[in-house]
Formats: sequence, C-alpha cells, structure tokens
Amino acid sequence: MNILVLNGPNLNLLGLREEDIYGSDSLKDIENRLNIIAEKNNCKLYFYQSNAEHELIDVIQSSLNKDIDAIIFNPAAYTHTSVALRDSLLAVKIPFFEVHISDVESREDFRKKSYFSDIAEKVFSGHGVKGYELALNEALNINR
Repeated sequence: MNILVLNGPNLNLLGLREEDIYGSDSLKDIENRLNIIAEKNNCKLYFYQSNAEHELIDVIQSSLNKDIDAIIFNPAAYTHTSVALRDSLLAVKIPFFEVHISDVESREDFRKKSYFSDIAEKVFSGHGVKGYELALNEALNINR
C-alpha cells in the first residue's frame, strides 16, 4: 500500500509555533512515528508539505501516476478557503482522510467551515498529532 501524507501551510513550523495549540512535536517527529507504523504494515509513505496551494494541487494530481492508495491531508489554513484543493481531490478519486491537530470546532468561527470534511473518508480533529496516526490506521484498512 502507498499513502501520501500531505501537509499545508505553516505546518513546517510545527514545534515552533503556538505550542499551546499545536504542541511541541515537529513535522519530522510526526513523520518518524508514522514510518514506524507503516513499516509494521508493509506500507510506503510519501511525505510532502508546502505553503503554496498550487504545489499541493500538483502533488495531489501526480498521485494518479504513483499508485497512491490513500491520502492523509492536513490542509491547514486552506481548509477554510480552497475550492481548488477540494476540486483536485474530487478529480483524482483517491480516498483521503482530513487531519487537524487542534479542534477546529472549538476555535474561531471562520475555522469551523471546511471545504473537505464532506468529501473525506473520515475527519480527525482535536486529537493533537495523534490524529495522523489515527488517520494512518484508518487508511491501512481501506479495501480498494
């Protein structure tokens, strides 16, 4: 199984920014933990983070040529703004899981609207960085 773990803007600063909201783990810490789970399950993970919307779209679209079975996606701030990312996920028809470190429902009103939740296989919000692990375990159980 091949899974893309995709992260949106500012997630490259995990561990440095707003630790009271996002914790002290870096994106590399998350990747290391996910790789341990993946290895135990004969799964290959591909990691990508960008602050640029068009780069995230390009990676989603290129997933068609890489035999990606599922996508774990933390769209970050694009959650509330990007119809273009939504359309790219719909176009490739690859099952995806939406992840948010913080509980977006308990934050500012503008964060409560997601352009992805209604098309995601499942949403993991408010579980901290553990949400990535929960999403990976769900993705490993997809029957394609």
